[in-house]
Amino acid sequence: MENKPLPFYNRSIEETAAFFETSATEGLKPAEAEKRLATWGANEIKSARPKSLLAKFLSQFKSFMIIVLLAAAAISGLVGWMHGEGFTDTIIILAIVILNAVIGTAQEAKAEKSLEALARLSAPHCKVIRGGQVVVIESRELVPGDLVVIETGDLVPADLRLTEAVNLKIQEASLTGESLPEDKHADTLEGDVLLGDRENMAFSSSTVTYGRGQGLVVATSLNTEVGKIAAMIQEVPDTKTPLQVRLDNLGKILGISALVICLAIFVAGMLQGRELVEMFMIAVSLAAAAIPEGLPAVSTIVLAVGVQRLVKKHAIVRNLPSVETLGACGVICSDKTGTLTQNRMTVVRLYADGHDCDNFSETLGDGQRQLLRCAILANDAKLSQDETGWRTTGDPTETALLDIGLKFGMNKNELEEDNARQAEIPFDSERKKMTTVNRNDKGALVSYTKGGTDEVLAGCDRVFSGGRIVPLTDDEIRRIKWVNEKMAESALRVLAVAFRPLEELPAPVIPGTLESNMVFAGLLGMIDPPRLEVKDAVAKCRTAGIKPVMITGDHKITAVAIAESLGIMEKDDRAMTGSELEDMSDEHLDNIIGHTSVYARVAPEHKVRIVKAFQHSGQVVAMTGDGVNDAPALKLADIGVAMGITGTDVSKEAADIVLTDDNFATIVTAVEEGRRIYDNILKAIQFMLSTNIGELLVLFIAIMANWAAPLLPIQILWINLVTDSLPALALSVDPAQPGIMNRPPIDSRQGLLTRPFLARILLQGLMIAGLSLTAFRIGLETSVATAQTMTFAVLGLAQITHVLNVRSSASAFAGMFRNGWLWGALAIVLMLMIIVLEIPALHDIFHLAPLTMTQWWWIVGLSLAPLPIVEAAKVIHRLVGKVK
Repeated sequence: MENKPLPFYNRSIEETAAFFETSATEGLKPAEAEKRLATWGANEIKSARPKSLLAKFLSQFKSFMIIVLLAAAAISGLVGWMHGEGFTDTIIILAIVILNAVIGTAQEAKAEKSLEALARLSAPHCKVIRGGQVVVIESRELVPGDLVVIETGDLVPADLRLTEAVNLKIQEASLTGESLPEDKHADTLEGDVLLGDRENMAFSSSTVTYGRGQGLVVATSLNTEVGKIAAMIQEVPDTKTPLQVRLDNLGKILGISALVICLAIFVAGMLQGRELVEMFMIAVSLAAAAIPEGLPAVSTIVLAVGVQRLVKKHAIVRNLPSVETLGACGVICSDKTGTLTQNRMTVVRLYADGHDCDNFSETLGDGQRQLLRCAILANDAKLSQDETGWRTTGDPTETALLDIGLKFGMNKNELEEDNARQAEIPFDSERKKMTTVNRNDKGALVSYTKGGTDEVLAGCDRVFSGGRIVPLTDDEIRRIKWVNEKMAESALRVLAVAFRPLEELPAPVIPGTLESNMVFAGLLGMIDPPRLEVKDAVAKCRTAGIKPVMITGDHKITAVAIAESLGIMEKDDRAMTGSELEDMSDEHLDNIIGHTSVYARVAPEHKVRIVKAFQHSGQVVAMTGDGVNDAPALKLADIGVAMGITGTDVSKEAADIVLTDDNFATIVTAVEEGRRIYDNILKAIQFMLSTNIGELLVLFIAIMANWAAPLLPIQILWINLVTDSLPALALSVDPAQPGIMNRPPIDSRQGLLTRPFLARILLQGLMIAGLSLTAFRIGLETSVATAQTMTFAVLGLAQITHVLNVRSSASAFAGMFRNGWLWGALAIVLMLMIIVLEIPALHDIFHLAPLTMTQWWWIVGLSLAPLPIVEAAKVIHRLVGKVK
């Protein structure tokens, strides 16, 4: 047997199964599947070979400023050799450059591992029959010979020879370019058939748009049709986020500015008669320190850490830009079932034979038994048994019907043995019903339909009453609608059920031939209780300035009852139905969108209009969805949120975030995390830019004033490596500030560097420069070396204090000890600075002078000064704000 494509469309199902030594009904045995996976490898198309660790390390030396530093090291070594001064400076510069490259490599490797983990988490899954049991596995674990189950909304995981096709339609545009879905069947084809006409095949990466089917895997990985053209459907895109692009641009602007200032410093020094080599080294070192090359790397780490934190909180982020967008989210449009509720439907009321019953006894009347029988047969949920008892799998509404059937001794598996399914019309959101045709053990054909009350009742002209079929009167229709309304007022989800005896199977099997002239069997009322944590999450939304909106296919009365119990719908809010939405102009919708909190009986296409209306009002919108038809709305929304449990592969593919617990509260948690991430990136920017500006101004002011150089090249590089990098990285894991969800969303139209933010950065840079130059002037009373040592100490240690300032706009003392990583980073920086300043053996290397106790007291005082200065500024700012 060979793992390569053959014209299986020319082979019968039996021949295909024989070729792969498998069963067309029970699939492979699990042990055989494992053996084949080991032999043929995973069903995945390998992406480009990742960079090795060495390649990552070497790529760190491509930066323009690193190249300049290496040139400076070479020149310094040459000058040292010519003057007999040795290679100390060269060695130190090279050591710092290499250490910087190691840190950069570690950052890149961490970000890559985070994204790899993300790709694994968002990998597709599929249903496969192994040993006669339906199991869900990762698509990469498929092997030739596996029997795959596909249904509406699935992505086809491998090339399949179909063995069963029930109203199956598959969208193959990614392969054939044909926009319309292809009808599929399981019959054998004759002759040579073009790819687009192979109607008994389903190809990897295509989408099931209608119906269901099964098929044997005939090709995996690179042997699939899509594998031949190396299409990477599930690859997580490697994109720069908008914030990273802005940081890159900011870095370029600041870099050019820094180079201009450094050139000015160099020219000024030369005009003052300073040594050429000294000024060149100062200018190069200062440029390397002042240009914030680390900003994009820090932002990547912050985002990567945030993504991993969200995974632990049940949200898989499929692309990094959506993490930033979360912070600006102003509207969350959520499905009701499973997201706002527990997704554990339970039948609590029955209406049959003219009786409304919510107190079930152990015995049922004829009408109630007929109602349950119809509901169980018009059902795609599965019933299986294990050591714990009976287990249901499938749509929660359908499993609730199997559960109540079991309660009254009506087992779906046994019913279907005596009533074999002959045909079906799957549920779709436009018809709001599904139908099956079954043949009983006496040979009689009966169709069974279940769905929305209005839709099913519209196709009925008779009713099952008193054990017989009688005409459906207007009085009975009014009573059915009244009971339906009463159930809905109790926040119950209501299903109507009907049946129709048939003389023969109609051709074609379409809604028009089966879903009319039906016999009304009754109503089932079920409830899906709200999730306990959702009410608190909705309240958190309100305080955070986020509008929660419910979108559901349920009746308006049911939707409003649930929405009011959760706090989604408040006193002045309104509810709207899909039909009202259809009759409304876009202009009218734009006007009332802000006051509407519930949309009921909504079709997927309505979601697109709702998203557009909110976006027209300037809101950043998160939209949830789980069906194939939800994909356009998920794509259009600023943040598309797919359900990980009930969602189809197509909806997950279209979404930015996948919830692994299908929980509304998780969306709110993700928004909170988005705000935290955005805050921490701004903290890192503020810290790095203010300290870099401080370093620039120290040298610029001193040289322009014709003072001795306050810092030497080695000292500048050490401060840049030690005091900049570690604290900035530690800020990436800073916990959320108190009240982060008590403020309005971030304005998405607002630029990164607002005027107040820029003003803070410049003023704090001036403060650091002023304190460092004060230390320099004090040290000059002893010697230039002492002055440089004091400047070096204050500039390095003041940054340790200043990092506490940027943690909170309220006060540096708020939640001061909540970030253990930051205190660890500051302890390392402090220890390294003290080692350099106090160990005599290092003084020659860094050109430092010993310090007296008095000088140390000056250093401590000046280094701690940023804390009270910035705290005082924050207090004044708050007082001025209150006066205004």
